[in-house]
Amino acid sequence: MSKTKVAIIGSGNIGTDLMIKIMRLSNVLEMGAFVGIDPESDGLKRAARMGVAVTHEGIDGLVAMPEFQDIRIVFDATSAGAHKRNNDVLQQHGKRVIDLTPAAIGPYTIPPVNGEANLDASNVNMVTCGGQATIPMVAAVNRVAKVHYGEIVASISSKSAGPGTRANIDEFTETTSQAIVDVGGATRGKAIIILNPAEPPLIMRDTVYCLCDDGDREAISRSVEDMVAEVQTYVPGYRLKQPVQFESIGDNQPLHIPEMAPTGQTSFTGLKVSVFLEVEGAAHYLPAYAGNLDIMTSAALRTAEKIAVRIHGGVAA
Repeated sequence: MSKTKVAIIGSGNIGTDLMIKIMRLSNVLEMGAFVGIDPESDGLKRAARMGVAVTHEGIDGLVAMPEFQDIRIVFDATSAGAHKRNNDVLQQHGKRVIDLTPAAIGPYTIPPVNGEANLDASNVNMVTCGGQATIPMVAAVNRVAKVHYGEIVASISSKSAGPGTRANIDEFTETTSQAIVDVGGATRGKAIIILNPAEPPLIMRDTVYCLCDDGDREAISRSVEDMVAEVQTYVPGYRLKQPVQFESIGDNQPLHIPEMAPTGQTSFTGLKVSVFLEVEGAAHYLPAYAGNLDIMTSAALRTAEKIAVRIHGGVAA
């Protein structure tokens, strides 16, 4: 099949890394336009050098470009606030939208968990970097033993958190917490992000805690390992730091988790499952420590390729 033309809005770190991934890795997608608002941005200059049509006039500039007519899929790597208008404009023109901001207008999409479920949606949301890294682990535990509470802690290098990430910290925690429930399957969820200023910069690390029904520990471990292998098909630097950890919680141990209060649950008997991860980036554009950005762009690329195949009648290139 012929390649599907795409555009990227947002010429920062995420948008630029995604552009390079598309041009280097994809047999399904083709860059049609690269969009920013700062004519001096490295991303726009790099795109122009690579022969991609560019505009520094944002969504209005994209719509005015002659290339816009042939573009089928648009990635938005701007901010939650900007995405709302961008999406409104793109929907008017019948474009499929992949949202890399925490705006959460469309359904949450995590490729190895529900990657096939939303391929016909006009807008899909890629949750957050922390969500892409950790929600597969919540889902892996939940498919063996019901998860009543899932908590994730995403620690990323301060240097890999650009202006967009910093402007969306509140949206990050809210979107990720909700996706732990909606996609991961937990009854309640909580997300925490840490921007680590250490020098030299540290690689992305994630901790996942699940309170779940008592279950087969070997089966839970296998489920987690299988899910890790699935994520590694598009993020090779994704890995467990150590074996899955288990702690028995017996005799209705009192809970001190405010997020559980709406269920009326004040005590718990079951398992506490702890999963420790790190994500090393592929360094296509950004340093290897920026695994948080790499997993977002890789997940968006995987989703866009599946949508492109669907658009062309389900026949892969």
